[in-house]
Amino acid sequence: MNRFAGKTALVTGAGRGIGRAIATRLAREGAAVAVLDIDLAAARKVAEELRAAGARATAIEADVADEAQAARAAEAAEAALGPLDVLVNNAAWAIRGTLAATGPADWDREVAVTLRGPFLLSRAVVPGMSKRGRGAIVMIASVNGLLALGNPAYSAAKAGLLNLTRSLAVEYGPAGIRTNAVSPGSIRTEHPTWQEREQRDPAIFEKLARWYPVGRIGRPEDIAAAVAFLAAEEAGFVNGANLVVDGGLTAGMAPMMQELTGEG
Repeated sequence: MNRFAGKTALVTGAGRGIGRAIATRLAREGAAVAVLDIDLAAARKVAEELRAAGARATAIEADVADEAQAARAAEAAEAALGPLDVLVNNAAWAIRGTLAATGPADWDREVAVTLRGPFLLSRAVVPGMSKRGRGAIVMIASVNGLLALGNPAYSAAKAGLLNLTRSLAVEYGPAGIRTNAVSPGSIRTEHPTWQEREQRDPAIFEKLARWYPVGRIGRPEDIAAAVAFLAAEEAGFVNGANLVVDGGLTAGMAPMMQELTGEG
């Protein structure tokens, strides 16, 4: 497929994990990609990989929670690659797993990156997209925004992100900008949180898999595929939606069902 030929995308938190997979997928389908990350070395590595594969790409360093940095990042992306057609708000921050362990500073940082960042980046790109009469914004939300799964600050921010998605969809749909969300379930990445969990319990992924009707947790590529669909013109009538990509986790609790029926 070549759905993004001639188009430009900005992906936040693209230095690793889900963001890297999204940037790679969009580039493979023809997009010029601005790889934004707070870790410039990681962003440069991904951008180099994309260029080596024949794509146009640039690396941008920014803390998306900082208003000035977010605005400069959008400007830098357009200066390097041209007007933005796609924004993927993927960057997020999760520090504490419980409310008791979450201090005010932890709360502020998690909400700042996970919710304020998408607000700032979206606010930076919608004027240009509105002027051109087209654009697609995809928010990477989470099943944590739908269920109580720990990480209270992160989860509250993801729930807010879903409402922000709907707000932008309604306000900017008439300007030709579609805004949608993807809510992943557990996705195995090289994120330090997952590494710490695996160190504590080497069987963590096998234990989690039993909660997923498909029998596994997700891969970054699963989310990249969903993002590519929502950002593409074929999803032209999809606006304000939340595509849950969780292997059936939120459809029902398989282990509970097995306990109740005594089967499986």
